[in-house]
Amino acid sequence: MKKTILVIEDDYFVRTLLNFLLNDTFEVVAKENGFKAMLWLDKGNIPDLILSDWDMPQINGFNLLNHLRKSGYYRNIPVLILSGHSDPEVKLECLKSGAADFFSKPFNPPDLLDAINSVLEKTEESIHNTTNNA
Repeated sequence: MKKTILVIEDDYFVRTLLNFLLNDTFEVVAKENGFKAMLWLDKGNIPDLILSDWDMPQINGFNLLNHLRKSGYYRNIPVLILSGHSDPEVKLECLKSGAADFFSKPFNPPDLLDAINSVLEKTEESIHNTTNNA
């Protein structure tokens, strides 16, 4: 069964590129902004990973990440942030807020895929270890 990735990206072309890049390996759900993503999540949908833009209308990546980390339902979903900002302060802020990784746009697709697979592997190992230690 394919793992589900929630892609949150307001730029149509980047969203289409991410869908094309990920669709063979993952089940991809794409939303245009954080508000629409939260509506989808609030219907009981729990993705294996969230790939979110940083700078979006309505609910930006920072506010979305903070909301997810404070939630009992969503706090353990790994989040990778994409940003047009290459400012190290933005990257540091994302990582301190609980992002699993951060990529500046334009990103290298193979590097992004490697990061996604690595984060999913670590998440699975963590779940496996927690289950075995319980």
